[in-house]
Amino acid sequence: MEWRETSTENCPVQLTLDVVGEKWTLLILRDACNGVRRFDEFRRHIGMPEAVLSDRLRKLTAAGILRAVPYREPGSRSRNEYRVTRKGWDLWPVLVALKQWGEAHTDAGPEPVLDLRHEECGAPVRVGVACERGHGPLSPVEVTARPGPGARPLP
Repeated sequence: MEWRETSTENCPVQLTLDVVGEKWTLLILRDACNGVRRFDEFRRHIGMPEAVLSDRLRKLTAAGILRAVPYREPGSRSRNEYRVTRKGWDLWPVLVALKQWGEAHTDAGPEPVLDLRHEECGAPVRVGVACERGHGPLSPVEVTARPGPGARPLP
């Protein structure tokens, strides 16, 4: 069986995009990974409509990517801060890869908007593909792609 002969109903890329495949969702996650926690901070920093922000925060929380943590300012009602969960942090390399691609292929400018550095040595951080034995970075011509054991034939 070849890839084009397999059903995509259980494709992990498709299932992931069902959760995070909308522009605003990834921008919220980007900001949450960089320390934005509160509704008004997200709205001000991203510039998105309140109703859309509420909906996306609810979906990210329901999916277990963000966790709502109640807080209360003196004299105000209780509100939530949003913290990235372990499941959410597992998406961080995807955000770094999007940043890396954008710096190379868009008009983002010659200097990084967000400068990611390795804390220990100070070198810039890059995303690459490697095998489980540590060989990499690998290019597409060095990787064989074929349907795996979970692949289902097209109906």
